[in-house]
Amino acid sequence: MERAGAILRRDHPGLLASKQKLRRLEAVECVRMKRDSASQHLGFASRPFILCGLPVKKPAAGILLHERRNGQFLLQVTGHPSYGLPWGQDRLVPIFLATLAIRQQNQTIFFPSAAEMLDNFGMQQGGSQYRRLISGFERIFGATIFFGSDTQREKAAVIHQARFNFMKEARIWYSRNPAQQGLPGDCQNLVVLSEEFYREIQSHPIPADLEAIKALSSSPAVLDLFMWLSYRCFTAKGEERVPLFGNLGLVNQLGSAEYVRPRKFRERLERRLDLIRTMWPECPARIAADGQAILIHRAQAIRPQEKIHV
Repeated sequence: MERAGAILRRDHPGLLASKQKLRRLEAVECVRMKRDSASQHLGFASRPFILCGLPVKKPAAGILLHERRNGQFLLQVTGHPSYGLPWGQDRLVPIFLATLAIRQQNQTIFFPSAAEMLDNFGMQQGGSQYRRLISGFERIFGATIFFGSDTQREKAAVIHQARFNFMKEARIWYSRNPAQQGLPGDCQNLVVLSEEFYREIQSHPIPADLEAIKALSSSPAVLDLFMWLSYRCFTAKGEERVPLFGNLGLVNQLGSAEYVRPRKFRERLERRLDLIRTMWPECPARIAADGQAILIHRAQAIRPQEKIHV
């Protein structure tokens, strides 16, 4: 089987121009290796942020409302006036929290230091990354989430809605010395998830490939697409056609900004699919011949295994 690195060198030589992109190459190779050996490390994501993405780019000053719709599901995120909307790599924080909540089976979760999260997601150790991480926690902590669904059953509308925060309480330790890995004494970082967020995670835990998330942590738009495809392909009943544009289109589901030119969105979507296929060769997604939809089939991004490595 052709290695991921060889594919990238042949088809995407531009990705090899910097140390950051070389690290991505190594991460992609790790994803393929673990997938081929059925030894993927499992994390968990929460349903609202798989179906509807957080902003990819930093919102303009004063913008505190983000809205996405996926069929019957509606996501609205309201940012705190002091911190703003969560965006970019902030989307790693809910994955980190959901993974720890499932592993520890508790609404109150502990972890030794912020360095653990940086390491888990392939982020460089250093003061600037720590500060960026803490800012992300602040934006996530301050955000209010509205997640609702509406269905039609026997002529009667059934509406499920919830407005909640990610966390009730957070005690995040931060040191200006990145080499210090743990808290003094027996102290640990502590996060108490809100009842609504914890219940959502417990009711709909969505498994995710942690190595793939690590490889794509610096590319939020590709990460959104990968997570969306992992879920949608797993739940597909057969071939399904998802429109790219319009109120129910893919553009309005992911965190990417809307594109004025459909051609530009299709070009970027194709490049993102190419990168995803280097990690997940069996990914069945493709853009329809008419260029108006993405076609998906049932497939599994998590290869079945006798024992899941968590």
